Amino acid sequence: MKSKSNIILIAETGSDIPIEVAEKYGIKLVPMHVLFETETLDDGAFPVEQIYEYYSKTGTIPTTSGCVPDDFIKVFDSIDSKKQILHLAYSAATTCSYQSAVVAADAYDEGFVTSIDTKQLSVGQAVVLIEVAKLLENNSEMPLQDVIEFATKLSKRVHMCFLPDKLEYLRAGGRVSNAAYLGSRILNLHPRIEIVDGLLVANKKYQGNLKKVIPRLIFEYADEHNLNKKQLFLIWSVGLSDELRKIAEEEAKRCGFQEVIWFCTGCVITTHGGPGVFGVVGISED
Repeated sequence: MKSKSNIILIAETGSDIPIEVAEKYGIKLVPMHVLFETETLDDGAFPVEQIYEYYSKTGTIPTTSGCVPDDFIKVFDSIDSKKQILHLAYSAATTCSYQSAVVAADAYDEGFVTSIDTKQLSVGQAVVLIEVAKLLENNSEMPLQDVIEFATKLSKRVHMCFLPDKLEYLRAGGRVSNAAYLGSRILNLHPRIEIVDGLLVANKKYQGNLKKVIPRLIFEYADEHNLNKKQLFLIWSVGLSDELRKIAEEEAKRCGFQEVIWFCTGCVITTHGGPGVFGVVGISED
């Protein structure tokens, strides 16, 4: 059921929040973009397999870009001017989207749009959105400032990391060197990439096949961040096997998580991570 609150939540499609979940909570999504040479497509408007096919044919990955002011204006115009818009933004350190929203908001009455940098992306951002939406669903009269305070504190408690299966896409996008790529292949290394203060940071490496690495990652990450055991959000990109997903769920339950929720990466995130990505998102205890 959509909230009866006067506050409307919006976010970029790079949050990877499923359309049905966004519709359930009345969350408006603003498209990010993927550029295939001369063709620019909206994130979510085409299957991610098209990215894999493009890389297979060209040896390069598409380019991604954030939302431009016109993307936000289209969404702002669709919302009743008597409402208040709260933009829970994709990390401003990684894209122009936050600044584009601020620029677009100048065309409207003061107070109509408020943007806050969640310093999250992909499913980390989605978790913030969902928790704020639940808050509004149960507290429809809550003032905007109180919601902002809740969202800001929550964003700091959300922790996200992921493991690329291979570094091909990160190398093709210039995010890792050829030496690091070759070393990873030879030693079967998987860097753990974590969101730290809005930035992607490779802070640990796991060695071995993903059947062994995934359970270790879940156990260690949950322990390091004292994750709340009510829910664990797991990330996958097209190409991660059903066997590995089953192994991940079994480990999450063994660690005491009551509910496991899977989110698939969209076009923007998949462009950088490639096929077979696995990730973990949770909320630390207060």
